[in-house]
Amino acid sequence: MARYVLQLAFDGDPGRLAARPAHREHLRRLKDQGRLVTAGPWADDSGALHVYEVADEAELRDILREDPYTGYEIVLMKQWTPIL
Repeated sequence: MARYVLQLAFDGDPGRLAARPAHREHLRRLKDQGRLVTAGPWADDSGALHVYEVADEAELRDILREDPYTGYEIVLMKQWTPIL
C-alpha cells in the first residue's frame, strides 16, 4: 500500500456546495474501507487536504472519478512516506 497526499483548491463553482453531502458520504465510505486516512477543508474554505492509503496512483484516480464533488483543481497529488 502507498500513502498519497492530495491538495485541492476550490474554484468557486456553486455546484460544489450542492454536492458536498454526497462527497462527504463518499469520504466516509472510503474511511470505513481503510482507503482514506483523513480529509478536511482549509479553515478559510479555499481548498482541502486529503490523505489516502491505496495500492497506487491509479486506484486514487479511480476514487477521484467516483467522487461526486465538482469545482476544484488538484494542486498536488504526491506519494508520501511519513516517518511518524
